[in-house]
Amino acid sequence: MLRFAVAVLVAVLSVAALADGQKTRADRVALPTIKIEQGDACVAPTSEMRRDHMKFLLHQRDRTVHQGLREPRHSLKNCVDCHASRESGSVLGKDGFCASCHAYASVSIDCFECHTPLRQRAATKAPK
Repeated sequence: MLRFAVAVLVAVLSVAALADGQKTRADRVALPTIKIEQGDACVAPTSEMRRDHMKFLLHQRDRTVHQGLREPRHSLKNCVDCHASRESGSVLGKDGFCASCHAYASVSIDCFECHTPLRQRAATKAPK
């Protein structure tokens, strides 16, 4: 009976220590910097954009290249115009919108090998 009680105690303490260790590990991971610099909301809910933004961009690319349709809603230019930093005008860099999320997810992107990461339209200042 004593051995059983000791075994249960060891199991409970092991699970508690393991759970605490995982929490500490997760706390050490720097979360991405997410800022919407323009407008009040994105073109779709955040959860949908996190999951499907690449599908939207590829679909937009296909419609533009193959059909000649240039709709701004899911264009890369429109994304950059809203999400570029007010200071740098870019979505790249240490705290850049695209760079911080893709670094967090360990994803390499090559969008900006050809496309500019800089805002094209003038940023409007937010009312104080």
